[in-house]
Amino acid sequence: MCLALSGRILAITSQPPDAASAIAADGERNDPLWRVAQVDFGGVRQQVSLACLPEARVGDRVLVHVGLALSLVQDGEEPMDGPCHATG
Repeated sequence: MCLALSGRILAITSQPPDAASAIAADGERNDPLWRVAQVDFGGVRQQVSLACLPEARVGDRVLVHVGLALSLVQDGEEPMDGPCHATG
């Protein structure tokens, strides 16, 4: 069994390990692998990787397990319906 919590994305940045290698031909640091978000979990804010969720945007709710956003959570959707929900 694993634990995943839902939180709301407040901000998104890119944090490549080596800035020189992550700059695209157009000069942008746009590699989705290095996108990280500041996520609010009911007053507690944590940095979360968006490597598996490139479509995530500021304001989205995401399901997070060990610092990695796994899926988007629709407003009104039960957070326990995510990929880590144990059914028995």
